[in-house]
Amino acid sequence: MKKQSKIKKFFISIYKFIDSIIITPITKLVLKITDILRANTKRFDKLTNYKSALIVISLILAFATFLIVDQESNVLIDQYAEILYDRQVTATYNEELYVVEGLPETVDITMIGEKRHIFLAKQAPESDVTVDLTGLKPGNHKVTLKYAQKIKSLDYKLDPSEVTITIYKKESDTRVVSTELMHQDDLDSKLYISNINLDRTNVIIKGAEKRLKEVAVVKALIDVNKISNPQEGTITLEDIPLVAYDEDGKTVDVEIVPSTVSAEIKIISPSKTVPITVVPTGSLAFGKAIKSISTSVSEVTIYGDQTVINNISEIEAKIDVKGLEEDKEYTVTLEKPTGITEISKTTVKVKVEVDNAVTKEFENISVGTINLDSKYKVQALSEQDRAVTVVVKGTESVVNQLDTSTINAYIDLSNYGVGDHEVEVEVEGADNRLTYTSKTKSVKVRISEK
Repeated sequence: MKKQSKIKKFFISIYKFIDSIIITPITKLVLKITDILRANTKRFDKLTNYKSALIVISLILAFATFLIVDQESNVLIDQYAEILYDRQVTATYNEELYVVEGLPETVDITMIGEKRHIFLAKQAPESDVTVDLTGLKPGNHKVTLKYAQKIKSLDYKLDPSEVTITIYKKESDTRVVSTELMHQDDLDSKLYISNINLDRTNVIIKGAEKRLKEVAVVKALIDVNKISNPQEGTITLEDIPLVAYDEDGKTVDVEIVPSTVSAEIKIISPSKTVPITVVPTGSLAFGKAIKSISTSVSEVTIYGDQTVINNISEIEAKIDVKGLEEDKEYTVTLEKPTGITEISKTTVKVKVEVDNAVTKEFENISVGTINLDSKYKVQALSEQDRAVTVVVKGTESVVNQLDTSTINAYIDLSNYGVGDHEVEVEVEGADNRLTYTSKTKSVKVRISEK
């Protein structure tokens, strides 16, 4: 019962509100109108004698008022805005004589109006934003950008709508073209670009004088990815773009004539087969030495720059034998030397057998020199400084088979000048299973000018 009473009161309050705000004022208005018309219209007078008729007329007038107000509010509210981004700016001027700076390439356009008009504007063919610079001389100028409005009922706002530009007299100069390879790492690792011949070595650059002075180099950017089915031989690549750079590697906005070049590109596949040399590092366990070293692959084929390949006689496979006291098999990843793009085999298995170590001395091993400046000559200060005794450590079978001619004792004379010097002796040998040590730690020599 309480809920019903509350609902009843709620609707009564709504009725009173509508009655006081809408029905009663409009009813009074109708009564005034009927008072005026009563003298002339008997039928209307008779109709207005009924209270229900007055209420209906009041509601009709209220509804009509609502429609009028609602339509007016829609006219005010139904305004939309949409932005057209990156509309091209077209300037009209003598491009052969002048250069324009400060003019944006694109602008944004905001359209304001009814949605249907905006929709129609978007369906129309696009128009460029224009600016007419005809007649303007070198110097600074403030110019207004214009847009051909397709729908006149819309408002168009350009951002920016005004810009300050600088007009320069166009100058020209000549530059040598260099080449730059792009995406070279995407080329088959067995292939190598050995030579590039452009169809022209010089181009003309045009622009403001200050811009021409900034140009340090003009490069032909050769994109390896644009070479169709690259393979050994000579191919021709067309429409290679040219770009001007300053000394910091930043692009400089100048006109380049011509803007592209073509090039003949020679692709080769230099290769060479070289042996794998195992290089042990570290010291084995006390009293142990390497008896034998074997590899799953004895040689590999290398690919890359021909000059680099010519200077490579072997590929090293380094193994860590520190503390080794029993046989072991290693899996070694071969490292590519600088300038080598591909190795036919990237991993190799190395098997090492160990045995008990013995030592043996080899006397009268001549001491050589390395890295002596060509303007100097060197001589030993005594007979004892001319040759040394070398202690060789390894397994008995390996040591007994050693050829002494493969032992190399030497001193490094880098950074040594005229005078007497005591220099440390270094020893190396061809057999990596052995270790070599000079009993004489250093020798005395005299360096003099030739």
